[in-house]
Amino acid sequence: MPVRTLQQRYADAVYRCVRDVADLTDWSDKTKKEYGAMALKLPLLVRQAGLVQALTFVEARGKNSQKRILDDLATVLGLSKDELLTQAREAHLCDYMYLTCRVLWALEWFKRFAQAILKVELTDETE
Repeated sequence: MPVRTLQQRYADAVYRCVRDVADLTDWSDKTKKEYGAMALKLPLLVRQAGLVQALTFVEARGKNSQKRILDDLATVLGLSKDELLTQAREAHLCDYMYLTCRVLWALEWFKRFAQAILKVELTDETE
């Protein structure tokens, strides 16, 4: 089995997540765009507000399309959503910083695949 980098593993896992969203037949195009818009905005939110605040904001958002990105992100990181949220809240500083880096690395792939597969741009408006 070939050795793959962390970035390759994240890219593959995120591609599958975003592809699954694109293939959902019970979601409207608007709902898919909401997911994609959150994928584009979340890296900036993490950088501006911090990991715990950003993840909690999305969790409290209320829209299933936007909350799904937390489930997908956690899956990519090899965690459940609850484990991701708990680790973000309770981790010691070094672990918190590394978790933040891992989240940002994965979110960059979410952003790219949302643009490529869901055709979402930052200028797309969602409520």
